[in-house]
Amino acid sequence: MAHHALASQESYNPNHLLDILLGKMQLKNDAALSRLLEVAPPVISKIRHHRLPVGASLLIRMHEVTGMSIRDLRDLMGDRRTKYRLSDAQGRPKPEDRADRPEASGYARH
Repeated sequence: MAHHALASQESYNPNHLLDILLGKMQLKNDAALSRLLEVAPPVISKIRHHRLPVGASLLIRMHEVTGMSIRDLRDLMGDRRTKYRLSDAQGRPKPEDRADRPEASGYARH
């Protein structure tokens, strides 16, 4: 079974967050929560079983629906990270893309 990196943190418990949302929004079950958040029911199930992390877009949707801050939502699930790091490769142009640009050949555009 594949676990994501956040799941290895001892304090990480997305079930707590989901349970709080169920109570706050007065919902009966995960199916009702998935409808409210506009995600497929298996997404909630995968999050509960630590097979899928609570991603940024879902956190934003939770914020929109509940009015709770993103920080509070992350705290409820035990995500205590203060910084996120991008990998070195993210955001860089591919080497072949750089060679195609006029700047790469030494000639500047005027």
